[in-house]
Amino acid sequence: MRTVRDADGNRYLLLKESGQASLVRDPDTGDTRHLPNDQWELVDGESPLETAASALPEMIRRVMTAVHDERALGLLLEIETRGPVDIRTLLSAYDLCESDLHGLLTEFRAAGLLEEATANGQRGYATTDEASAALAVLHRELD
Repeated sequence: MRTVRDADGNRYLLLKESGQASLVRDPDTGDTRHLPNDQWELVDGESPLETAASALPEMIRRVMTAVHDERALGLLLEIETRGPVDIRTLLSAYDLCESDLHGLLTEFRAAGLLEEATANGQRGYATTDEASAALAVLHRELD
């Protein structure tokens, strides 16, 4: 499987290449169709798995790639639920050492999931609007 694009810039997953036309799948809709070979080109440098992942909203992909395990997911959910949370509370309330907590907070900030905030008059963190929206979507899907 490879990533291809048509003249309009639409990306597809190339499923089967034939003489005149090839079978492609739209990663957003899952629809398959035959596209004439002269109407698409290979996309260099993009994994077909990355193209397949693009079917999910970017905000969901961002959460999924930044959260590496259940502890990290739990921390993000707790910050979302408790909303802005100061550093001292984060250190005392959860079973994370300071370096692990700092590492996760740094990863979440780099991914655009957390922002600095004031909580209880101290430096703390809150989820960004994008992270909150992504977590809300994930919660709805579980209901």
